[in-house]
Amino acid sequence: MKPVVMKFGGTSVEDSPAILRTARIVQGRLARGQRPVVVVSAMSKVTDQLLTAAKAAGRGDRSGALAISSRLRHRHCDTSEILLPVHRKGEIQNWIQQEFESLDEILRGLSAVGELTPRTNDMVVSFGERLSSRLVAEAFCDQGIPAVHVDARNCIVTDGQHGKAVPNDALIEARCGQYLRPLIEAGHVPLMGGFIGSTVEGATTTLGRGGSDFTAALIGGGLEAEAIEIWTDVNGIMTADPRVCPDALRVKTISFEEAAELAYFGAKVLHPATILPAVQKNIPVLVLNSRNADNEGTRITALATHCRSPFKSIAAKRRLTIIDMVASRMLMSHGYLRAVFDVFDKHKCAVDMVSTSEVSVSLTVDSNEQLPALAADLSKLADVTYEGRKALICMVGGNIRGQNGIAAQVFHAVRHINVRMISQGASEINMSFMIDEDDVDEAVRSLHAAFFVDPDPEVFDVSARSEAAVQIGHGAGKT
Repeated sequence: MKPVVMKFGGTSVEDSPAILRTARIVQGRLARGQRPVVVVSAMSKVTDQLLTAAKAAGRGDRSGALAISSRLRHRHCDTSEILLPVHRKGEIQNWIQQEFESLDEILRGLSAVGELTPRTNDMVVSFGERLSSRLVAEAFCDQGIPAVHVDARNCIVTDGQHGKAVPNDALIEARCGQYLRPLIEAGHVPLMGGFIGSTVEGATTTLGRGGSDFTAALIGGGLEAEAIEIWTDVNGIMTADPRVCPDALRVKTISFEEAAELAYFGAKVLHPATILPAVQKNIPVLVLNSRNADNEGTRITALATHCRSPFKSIAAKRRLTIIDMVASRMLMSHGYLRAVFDVFDKHKCAVDMVSTSEVSVSLTVDSNEQLPALAADLSKLADVTYEGRKALICMVGGNIRGQNGIAAQVFHAVRHINVRMISQGASEINMSFMIDEDDVDEAVRSLHAAFFVDPDPEVFDVSARSEAAVQIGHGAGKT
């Protein structure tokens, strides 16, 4: 029987009740006769705090960095104190103390040197997953789960691009066979941290923020898993962010291609890179809720289910900047656009959307500290201006390009909002446009109201909306 890879996010292992809840979910998979492999993130907010500590140490703030480390030390020790029985907690607490002594030594060294390199930053933030995975494995064993902790750096082999390392699929598959298959075949549950890996030489690397999803997909691909389960704190992929649209619906099924578009353009439920290893091996991905384990979640498969609604979901990507370049004499000259994109490559800056006219090029990028240097290099090619505080609205669905009048319906729904750039035609499943960041919530609500009035029950969980309507009806008669 093929294994099932189960990834649990930070909120699923944030404290002792969450870890015990996660243990019950894994016990349920074992009771079904399945063979789970578990990947966990750092405890909720720990990675952010480690990044803050690293930056503080890098600017010479030794006391600030060590204070953050001390708080994290107490949090992990306190969690182990609650989770583990007396005969097990001594060893794990000693190990936690040793890990934080190692972390503090790195932070002291950083503050003395006053410089934070990408390699050292990776080493610091790796402690989150290293700590959580060992702690969760100990808790699982206490709950009767035959868990065995595996250092993810033994399995996830990457290049040396610190901060956003590129995995080596062939080596990962070989390492899965070496480190994981024997444990699975012996009836154990391998448990490892996500997000982290190592070079062939053994230097610690990270896969970028949200990389625990990516780890799960890489392990799933390496083991040719039955399924990859991404356990989070929502019921699956939704038609919109439920914090913006309270009437958002769960999407029951969606294609790999549609899910990848949503993930890249702002749907935070899934890391964009998660989809690729699953596509390559045709492994279904399920997005599930660890706080509501009975919910069916969202199933992501190779082929899209036919849907009578034009769109499956609306995503928003914030904190973007529009860069406008005007070069009337050079735009149509041979090699000009290549020179423009060479600048973006030099600064390792990804472009989300491109629009060209007779004399100008407009591009959108993530807002970051590299913008002044990027603009300075681009100004050697053209006159450059840029505007921040923009956002991209992405609407994903099947065969959008082939539906008459769909663009008119979209822009009628947001006719009261200024649209800065539009992209349609590059993809059959995506229509995107840029607006001011302050208008995002209003735009999403207006679009959702226009396109999800009569959702297809084969694709969307309409029962939740029906139950809410019944509850409102019952409440209307109360005084």
